Amino acid sequence: MSLVPGRELLAAAGARGHAVGAFNFSNLEFLRAIVAAADAKQTPVFLATSEGAINYAGIEYIIAMARAAAETTKVPLSLHLDHGKDLALIQRCIKAGYTSVMIDASHLPFEENLRQTRAVVAMAHPTGVSVEAELGRLVGREDSVVVAERDALLVDPAEAARFVAETGVDSLAPAIGTAHGAFKFKGKPKLDFERLAKVKHVTGGLPLVLHGASSVPPELVEKCEHYGLDVKGARGVPEPDLTRAIELGVNKVNVDTDLRLAFAAEVRRAFAEQPRDFDPRHYLGRARDAVTRLVEQKIELFRRAG
Repeated sequence: MSLVPGRELLAAAGARGHAVGAFNFSNLEFLRAIVAAADAKQTPVFLATSEGAINYAGIEYIIAMARAAAETTKVPLSLHLDHGKDLALIQRCIKAGYTSVMIDASHLPFEENLRQTRAVVAMAHPTGVSVEAELGRLVGREDSVVVAERDALLVDPAEAARFVAETGVDSLAPAIGTAHGAFKFKGKPKLDFERLAKVKHVTGGLPLVLHGASSVPPELVEKCEHYGLDVKGARGVPEPDLTRAIELGVNKVNVDTDLRLAFAAEVRRAFAEQPRDFDPRHYLGRARDAVTRLVEQKIELFRRAG
């Protein structure tokens, strides 16, 4: 089948009260791992690429790989631009064949975020491409900031209501206390679930997106460290918190870091256990399979939460 607009995946997830996974890829191994898991679970997924992934792999290669994946599976797939900040690149992705784009102007003043998001919606919607935007800033390890400072970084529900009404976005990523990467928190995670519930309410049930949602499983961190990867202090969002966020209206959960850790751990293990094997099909194949298993677990978690 062809790549489908992101709003179709979000609508299906919302109707069932669960979340669809958005998994990042920048090469063939990650893409095949994600699609294999989606096939095994017969569950749609977002194939997400960052601007960095496009710079690394090339937009033409990404489009070709994603289309090939869509043609070889019956599971709906949406090709999504994650955290697009360059309006020219967003427009290029829309024209090239992406079916979902994110405009991330959350670092800018509210009115400028509003203006840029409206511009992207005007570019995307006439071609059927879905648009995601973000409000607030991911704060992560800011354990030392006072409450007032932390609140200033998180989404304002009143602003969210106006933002959604005036932009017409298909989904919104509200900052509620998560962060990107493997080192999200110094201490106990502090997700603002009350704020999340308010945003869901004031936006009329709009699909919400949770960024920085890798759980960084302790057993995966242990495996990475066993094979020489320095990830001391890595900590992610606990699975019960992910479940709670989905229960409160999150319909798309973004995962990147966990995939990278699973891949890196398996490559390092292959080199440690088979030092004479330099065939990339062997060690990359093992790493690909490890990512597939992880994505399957994520899909089950997001589906079970609903």
